[in-house]
Amino acid sequence: MRYRERDNTEQQVDLSPLIDMVFILLIFFMVSATFVKDMDLDIQRPKAASATASNSKAIRVYIDQHNDTYIDGKSVRSWVIQSRVRDLIASGGNDTVLVVTDEHVPASKLVEVVDQCRLGGARDVGVVTRGEAG
Repeated sequence: MRYRERDNTEQQVDLSPLIDMVFILLIFFMVSATFVKDMDLDIQRPKAASATASNSKAIRVYIDQHNDTYIDGKSVRSWVIQSRVRDLIASGGNDTVLVVTDEHVPASKLVEVVDQCRLGGARDVGVVTRGEAG
């Protein structure tokens, strides 16, 4: 049997599909990333020395200086908070609620909102302070 001598040809790897896949993955992760933006309310958050970073996927309940409450940008009554929190926990799976409140909101209003969130099934309920970000 005779062997033929092969020409020394260099093999080249085409990088175009690799670059395309990298850009597709980049676009996928940019689109699927969640960005949390606080509502556009004029709220003066209270200060706390023990403030830590908050969970960005938590359900946020807002109380403004006029004692109005908001969930998902919509004004809700105090007695509706419980059912809205229950629905959001059922749909999203996250049972952490952050209450973003103005520092001049009476403690009775804050306690009422926290109580309604706990009755709605929230396991962890926290109050967002000025030093917390997320």
